Amino acid sequence: MKKILALVAILAMCATSAYAFGKKNENSDFVLVPTLKSQTEQQNRAWVGTFQIVWNEFQNNIVKGPVKFVDDEKNPLVKELNKQRFKADMLSANTYYKTYGLISPELKEKIETELMEKFNETSDILDSIDWNPMPDKYLVYAMLKKDFKFITAFDKLKPARFSKFRGKVDYFGIDENSDKMLDDMVNVLFYDSKDDFAVSIKTNTKDIVYLYRTDDNKTFDKLYSDMMIKKSGYLGWHEFMAQDELRVPDINLYRMQTYPELMNKQIKGTNIELSDAIQTVEFKMNNEGVQLKSEAAIATTCSALPDTASQQPPRKFYFDDTFVLFLQEYDKKLPYFALRVYDLNLINKTGKTDQPEEKSKQDESKK
Repeated sequence: MKKILALVAILAMCATSAYAFGKKNENSDFVLVPTLKSQTEQQNRAWVGTFQIVWNEFQNNIVKGPVKFVDDEKNPLVKELNKQRFKADMLSANTYYKTYGLISPELKEKIETELMEKFNETSDILDSIDWNPMPDKYLVYAMLKKDFKFITAFDKLKPARFSKFRGKVDYFGIDENSDKMLDDMVNVLFYDSKDDFAVSIKTNTKDIVYLYRTDDNKTFDKLYSDMMIKKSGYLGWHEFMAQDELRVPDINLYRMQTYPELMNKQIKGTNIELSDAIQTVEFKMNNEGVQLKSEAAIATTCSALPDTASQQPPRKFYFDDTFVLFLQEYDKKLPYFALRVYDLNLINKTGKTDQPEEKSKQDESKK
């Protein structure tokens, strides 16, 4: 047999659902977590580095020191964000945009013009910001844009079920009828059992797609570490062999999310507080490649408070049950995107075209 390529699975994003660091989000089928170490009981979740980028800019250029909230100095999410484990230099400069400044209509126009010039993109979140100028009203903004292809398009496979859930989803990959050259795009990190394995897939850029099949429900930093430890200890064949198979589901995910646990709290040593802490992610993956767009913004306002080999048996790399996906540039030490897929149908239902009321819901939540 040849192989069946089964690539990644699922990003889902929901308008302005509240995610609490270390708390569950019971009203959402999918959550976007703010850090790689963030804990949540939600099975379907994703992380992308844009919010950390805007936090770094806010911390370094506006607060100019560690961020601490008055009456909440030990906030665990703030403490983790202040460590700046992910930074913009972990991305190629041509894939992200960041800026900050005093809020004004001119700043909005500047951002929109520069986004169009750099990415030919518009923003999903800028219209939700209050652009009326006032003292100490700052905006920190970032966009990440990735659009890359696999070296050769994988074959489209027959729709099939994902995990225990009803309904069929679209898959792509490699099977016995596929061209042999597709094998060269897949590298086996490890294969410990039919339920515990990982592969990487080459692209036409410096981006690598990692796919890790596991039922472990750990934070993203621990899942990534586990994957790399298992890779280093694997003594089997790292080549994708002719008898191996691989299958990956199509993914179509969109989410807009705020972090209310960071908002409306005075920052120690200043007279400002966050009026907005928002992030979006749009992720699509099919047999041809990957598209990722993510925005993040922090807006401030004045606080009302006073200042203070071929012989082995076939290995079936079927990502048709819970799995984790990472995106990383090959010369960087950390991924810039992570996704855990538990219920693919729920994730794919979040595709942007299915959420025409996202912006209106977010505006309502701010009233």
